[in-house]
Amino acid sequence: MQTEFQIEEMRNSADTVVIILKSLANTDRLLILCHLAQEELNVSQIEERTQITQPTLSQQLMMLRKSEVVHTRRAGKQIFYSIKDQKLIEVLDTLYRLYCPNLI
Repeated sequence: MQTEFQIEEMRNSADTVVIILKSLANTDRLLILCHLAQEELNVSQIEERTQITQPTLSQQLMMLRKSEVVHTRRAGKQIFYSIKDQKLIEVLDTLYRLYCPNLI
C-alpha cells in the first residue's frame, strides 16, 4: 500500500513532526514517553518505573517540557507529567506494535 503524500500539507506540519521525532530520538525520553502514554506520573514514579536516575531524568524531563510534548501539573510539592497530544500516544502505539510484536 502506497500513500500519496500531500507535500504542502507535510510542509505545514513539518516543524511539529520534527519536534515529536526529536523527542523520540533518545532512549531515555522514549522510555519516559512510553510510560506516560499509559498514565500521568509524578517524577518519583517516572524514576522508579524507568530506572533513569537523577540528574539524567531531570535533564530529559526538561527537554520534553521545552519541546512542549508533555503537560505538567503541580499538586503540592509533586509535579505530574502527561503527554500533551493524543497523536503522540498514537505514534508510540504504532512503534510498539511494529517493534515489540512479541509483547502484543
